[in-house]
Amino acid sequence: MHDAAFAAAGVPARYAALDVPPAELAAAVARLRAAPYLGANVSVPHKEAVARLVDELTGAARAVGAVNTVVRHGARLVGHNTDAPGFLRGLAELGFDPAGAGCLVLGAGGAARAVVWALLGAGARVVVVNRDAARAERLVADLEAAGAPAGRATAAPTAAPHLPAARLLVNTTSVGMAGGPDPDGLPLLTPAQLAALPAGAGVVDLVYRPALTPLLRAAAARGHATQNGLPMLLWQGALAFEAWTGRPAPAAVMREALERGLAGSPA
Repeated sequence: MHDAAFAAAGVPARYAALDVPPAELAAAVARLRAAPYLGANVSVPHKEAVARLVDELTGAARAVGAVNTVVRHGARLVGHNTDAPGFLRGLAELGFDPAGAGCLVLGAGGAARAVVWALLGAGARVVVVNRDAARAERLVADLEAAGAPAGRATAAPTAAPHLPAARLLVNTTSVGMAGGPDPDGLPLLTPAQLAALPAGAGVVDLVYRPALTPLLRAAAARGHATQNGLPMLLWQGALAFEAWTGRPAPAAVMREALERGLAGSPA
């Protein structure tokens, strides 16, 4: 995706994946300062640790507590979180406006933090559902401490009581992911409970392999508008490109490269 974007934009850069063990993370970040890098993307499990190693954090990165993009400015490194705004760009493709909407987010990990922060910033009311309710409560408390509006997000151990009021359901867990621990399941709800989701509600699953997860298949069968994780993946990457280069991202080129790459990957 990024190499295609660099080529299309005429940027003399190359994107390469590096496997960095946790013990070598600090040294890898230090190398970013000295070499002529534009920056880097950061994936699990390093997103939180890198937030402590850069010189500055953007507002979203500070609030979410995780960095997925590092931008080099001379010898200074700035940590960004483009997952949160990337998620909102994807929602725009779905035609969903979060302002004033009741949203139900399944999961309380790093992806959930970005999604909940984005939704609250866009004016939504959010219920975070996680089997470990204490973890969901910590997520809500952390985001409120970081500046999210108090009282607009709550935590719950089960989804069923909150489905009838939801205009958007978002799965941030790995349930339904090919090769994951539960590729055939539904996240934190049953098919019968899904029937309580109001007509017209949207359903987003951040899993993008397979393109049609069990949750999205069940939601589409009930007439709901659905979206997998590819738009968020695209837009977080496009925003990273813009942060690195200062140029508009060639989003159409990036989408085509992303879809081509995923089509060639094992389902």
